[in-house]
Amino acid sequence: MHNNTLPRREARENAFLLAFSATFGDLALEDVLALNREQDEEHPVDTYGELLLCAYYDHSAEVDDLIRDRLRNWTMERLPRVSLTAMRIALAEMLYVEKKPGVAINEAVELTKKYGDEEDYQFVNGLLGSVVRDLNLVDEDAVAAEEG
Repeated sequence: MHNNTLPRREARENAFLLAFSATFGDLALEDVLALNREQDEEHPVDTYGELLLCAYYDHSAEVDDLIRDRLRNWTMERLPRVSLTAMRIALAEMLYVEKKPGVAINEAVELTKKYGDEEDYQFVNGLLGSVVRDLNLVDEDAVAAEEG
């Protein structure tokens, strides 16, 4: 595991890059993380990144169902790999790690803008937004402020 704690944005991006690269092979999470520790000095995955990846791998069926249920005239297989990976990481984060859907959606949109095709981020934003609305997800910070 990478000893240094990275800024959250970088931790998310490195976890996204590792998850994206893992879509090209059939490796278990432990193997993917071990390879990253051994070889990737440029995009190290820190503790938070590992949390995101573990959340996604542990709940991949539920996360994929949330995406699949919102596809209209489209299939998972046809989704751009960048968009799909960004949405998977974002959903895992907002449901199982840090309950801050606004942050997770913004980060997924930024990653999609950076690595995906020009218009893909709009689809990512829309689909993640519909999950948040359908599941009535709210940011923990907003709830704490209201209760405070």
